[in-house]
Amino acid sequence: MGKLTKKEIRKGAKKRKNDNSEKEVKEILPPAKIIRQDSDADVYVKKSKWKNKRRVLVLCARGISYRDRHLLRDIKTLMPHHKAEPKMERWKTFSVIKEMAEMKHCDKALLFEGRHKRDLYMWLSSIPDGPSVKFLIESLSTMGELRLVGNCLRGSRPLLSFNEEFNKEPFLKVIKELLTQVFGVPNHHPKSQPFIDRVYTFVYLDKRIWFRHYQILSEDGALSEIGPRFVMNPVKIFEDSFSGQTLWENPDYVSPARYRQQLRKNAKYRYMNRTEQKVAHEVTKPKTSYHLDPFNDIFEGEKLASKAKELLKKEIKQENGNAEVINHGFVEEDE
Repeated sequence: MGKLTKKEIRKGAKKRKNDNSEKEVKEILPPAKIIRQDSDADVYVKKSKWKNKRRVLVLCARGISYRDRHLLRDIKTLMPHHKAEPKMERWKTFSVIKEMAEMKHCDKALLFEGRHKRDLYMWLSSIPDGPSVKFLIESLSTMGELRLVGNCLRGSRPLLSFNEEFNKEPFLKVIKELLTQVFGVPNHHPKSQPFIDRVYTFVYLDKRIWFRHYQILSEDGALSEIGPRFVMNPVKIFEDSFSGQTLWENPDYVSPARYRQQLRKNAKYRYMNRTEQKVAHEVTKPKTSYHLDPFNDIFEGEKLASKAKELLKKEIKQENGNAEVINHGFVEEDE
């Protein structure tokens, strides 16, 4: 045998490496399971694949408060199928979100938009053709604020619960479908757990959608709230993604800025009314006190006879002017 060249040594090493890898794969892979349906036929079942590859792009625009940012973090925790994106600059338009979603291979988008550093709006959109819904978030409470006793497995799949009102109105049917596609975790998602131990509840009440998150304690339906809590006030439904023709608009919606402006006006009117009442009180205030009858205190102080004598003298003076006073025996009694 002659000496092996470097080329032959490399080929032999590669061949031994491939043989070892095939042996390892055969040892790792379990044998296929057999499910006996009939006595005559055996069916080989393969491992189920991840078919529904829905992903949701979750991001926010600059200008939201710290509580809004904590709510966004809680929503990311509830959605293992989300794709995060840094804060979007305020000068960018919503058309940039479509490009971001295409780069992340997402077909749904959830956007938090802040106004005046106190108002929070949430957008749900289907990429790229729409529709999209705009909500005003009210009465929000994060998990850290509530500190509830509920707990569940991180990444587990939820049950989505909707009340009967979502099947009555056409715009509620559109919102229900969007909420289902955004918050529903696809089956066999790589980042999800194969368990269902939580419930997302959406209730349409008082022209708003109330969100609650519960843990399933037992099979008999016992629940324990986890959080977060928030209320979604629907504003508009658009035909396209983040734009397009308005398909539905809430006639009872009042923007928070307009509501605060109305409160300030009412406070101003209250001050004006109070000032007018003070002026009217000063104008109508009587200048003299209540007129007292001199006969009210006839039985108080001096004796009855002396008091009667004084009154009689006054009456005589009024009748006769400067005439002399006629005594009727009272002078003799005094002597």
